[in-house]
Amino acid sequence: MSSFQIRPASQRDAKAIAELHAAAAQATLHGLVPDEQIKAVASAAAMEKRLAYWREAIEFLDPQVHVATDDGMVVGFVAFDRSRDPKTPATTGEIWALYVEPAHWDQGVGLALWDAAREGLADEGCTKVTAWLSLHNDRALRFFDLAGFKREMGTAQTVTKADAMGNLKLEEIRLKRDLS
Repeated sequence: MSSFQIRPASQRDAKAIAELHAAAAQATLHGLVPDEQIKAVASAAAMEKRLAYWREAIEFLDPQVHVATDDGMVVGFVAFDRSRDPKTPATTGEIWALYVEPAHWDQGVGLALWDAAREGLADEGCTKVTAWLSLHNDRALRFFDLAGFKREMGTAQTVTKADAMGNLKLEEIRLKRDLS
């Protein structure tokens, strides 16, 4: 049985977060995109870009990042802050990312990270929270459904993620819930 801890991320966690982000993204994308694109997620160029992003996020708290650790190893992370969607009230927060190391799926890590984000957003004065998810990510959709999020049907959109994987088109939908 795992005994994990949740805490704010520090600079020393940035590399582990970037690596976990790549591993979880690869697991999530399996079967949805060609294998070459999945391998590109962990390319040196993609990892360098991802590491720089997480270092900056941790340094400037934009977004706020918390990690889950198990025996000192980072096994999950959540990034959250105010909503990035235009025209949303200042009291709307957003889960920017929530990833768990695949070997720790279904062990309560995601729920503990969600609880930390919910508490952090409430402390910032947020009353609602949103998350954008791929319509093909059944695991994430199920998790957020169980966490009380509801799909906003009019928000479905196709987004192009341009990075080391090339131009990857994903169908996304916004989910929303009250923080109370």
